[in-house]
Amino acid sequence: MIPQEIIRRKRDGDELAAADIQSFIAALAAGQLSEGQIGAFAMAVWFKGMSRTETVALTLAMADSGDRLQWADIDRPIADKHSTGGVGDNVSLMLAPIAAACGLAVPMISGRGLGHTGGTLDKLESIPGYMITPDADLFHKVVKETGCAIIGQTGTLAPADGRLYAVRDVTATVDSIPLITASILSKKLAAGLETLVLDVKVGNGAFMADRGQAEILAQSLVEVANGAGVKTSALITDMNQPLADSAGNAVEMRNCLDFLAGRKRDTRLDSVVFAFAAEMLVKSGIAASPDEAEGMARQALSSGKAAEVFARMVSMLGGPADLIENPDRYLARAPVEKPVPAARSGWLSACDARGVGVSVIDLGGGRRHPADRIDHRVGFSELLPLGTRVNAGEPIALVHAADEAAAERAAAALALHYRITEDRPGLTPVIAGLI
Repeated sequence: MIPQEIIRRKRDGDELAAADIQSFIAALAAGQLSEGQIGAFAMAVWFKGMSRTETVALTLAMADSGDRLQWADIDRPIADKHSTGGVGDNVSLMLAPIAAACGLAVPMISGRGLGHTGGTLDKLESIPGYMITPDADLFHKVVKETGCAIIGQTGTLAPADGRLYAVRDVTATVDSIPLITASILSKKLAAGLETLVLDVKVGNGAFMADRGQAEILAQSLVEVANGAGVKTSALITDMNQPLADSAGNAVEMRNCLDFLAGRKRDTRLDSVVFAFAAEMLVKSGIAASPDEAEGMARQALSSGKAAEVFARMVSMLGGPADLIENPDRYLARAPVEKPVPAARSGWLSACDARGVGVSVIDLGGGRRHPADRIDHRVGFSELLPLGTRVNAGEPIALVHAADEAAAERAAAALALHYRITEDRPGLTPVIAGLI
């Protein structure tokens, strides 16, 4: 294999053979390619694209660059869900235990926050003692005994993706549909999944702000995953406002615990959680129809079974056994909590969801640099949904901050992220489509 010949052929728009892609990725994983060669390959793909056949080959090669998890001793369908990232999106935290309570095995490999979007791992790290990178034996044991485990990617799963992504990040080649597709799916294939449901976000708080681009990405992910042997579908969901009424780490974890315990419901979040649970159960053959599947999922929640699954998962991964019953004992609170008053009377009609995510970072709840430490306490809670009527001075959210000055800045910024109008707005459905 001569790397520069593969790069040249892709640069010239040729379709690469699967064997050439496999050889290139094997060399990348083995450290035999320079960063210049990796960057040149990524740029060639960015400009010339890849066919579905090429993208499947790239995805499989990256998945095969490290370990593949095996679940032969687990007598449950192996399923997972992945989100392209949003604000106030803590769906995975509730969905995994609900799906497990209905009979699925969910080995969920999650990530940290990226840009303005929150990360599931960052939220889980607000739980004292929770191990986000257990060894393979413990990960397998937790999935087998509880039905689910939510952890981070280890260095042995799709390591080629890690090196390729690091180069893409500094060569302006992140936003390539084939490269995004292979990056997401290689880790899912390495996790040994049988079925996968994807949450492709669209809106001002998503990486794909345009509906057409979101559909292109969703179509690519679905076709490539199915082509690689994993039964896959995608829901396109709205991200023009925070999904939950909280945005941050500990505040979103508290939202999750209250949801599982039946202490609260959030209409938009509720809709998305049960839509994905239904899709996972039907795709895996547990339920015959979406209505039957949603009924099973709601029963798993209302009966307390999903909460029990989550509690066992947390306990087995080093967290407190009574977290759901006593969240305030374990989840740290920010020293300053300050309401955000509505600037005028009227209807909450629009939101800059990306701005809300950036404001969480400004509070210290996200990273500006990879090495930054997160303040898990900070963020926003009690965010009112669009379509709510408010009076001037009434709170539209609650800021959680490390000090008064930060709280003042965040409250002023958040108020600017919402538009209040005299007319009641038309609202976008949270589930925008299925592919």
